Amino acid sequence: MKKIGVIFDLDGVIVDTAKYHFLAWKDLADHLGFEFTEAHNELLKGVSRVRSLEILLDIGKVEISDEKKQEYLISKNIHYLEYINKMGSEEILPGVNELLDTLDNLGIKYVLGSASKNAPLILKQVNLFERFAGIVDGNSVSKAKPDPEVFLIGAKKLNLQPEHCVVFEDAIAGVEAANKANMISIGVGDEKILHEADFNFENLTEISDDFVKGLVKRTEAIEHR
Repeated sequence: MKKIGVIFDLDGVIVDTAKYHFLAWKDLADHLGFEFTEAHNELLKGVSRVRSLEILLDIGKVEISDEKKQEYLISKNIHYLEYINKMGSEEILPGVNELLDTLDNLGIKYVLGSASKNAPLILKQVNLFERFAGIVDGNSVSKAKPDPEVFLIGAKKLNLQPEHCVVFEDAIAGVEAANKANMISIGVGDEKILHEADFNFENLTEISDDFVKGLVKRTEAIEHR
């Protein structure tokens, strides 16, 4: 039987590190003298660190030199890592371990496909690092989502064609990237926001063993067209 492979986004799917990004960016905004809210933080979802800083500076109407930008990128990451280094397995989102168990039982390999350069560290902190067959993170790609590069590299790590890969994503840019890669996209979160996904679930606890088996059959049908 032809197996599927699975590619997971990290933040919002496996763990919720958005709150730590928010606190680190808020620290910087406070330093620069303007308010940065959780609503503002939504604009940074699925966006690279450099672009996130640009958005933050636009919000505060602050103009700084490129040299200062580099300083702030480093200091933001230092603050973020302080939060990350306190993480534990209790921060794994509901349904994750159960879904990984199902995939293991069915012999389906899975990799991580994340924009985060800290992805390996985070997986180690929550004791999931050893479970993944591979990691594609911000150090492995040159193009950010919605470019499909991260997922196409993930497919290579799984030794599968893109159409045999399933992507779990919580961001619009990630769903778009999965669709561009010709993969099966599963939106995790608000269906109204992630309506372009092939399937939608509020969270991973809603995913049954039968649903996963159905994905295998779906890719088998593609293979025999």
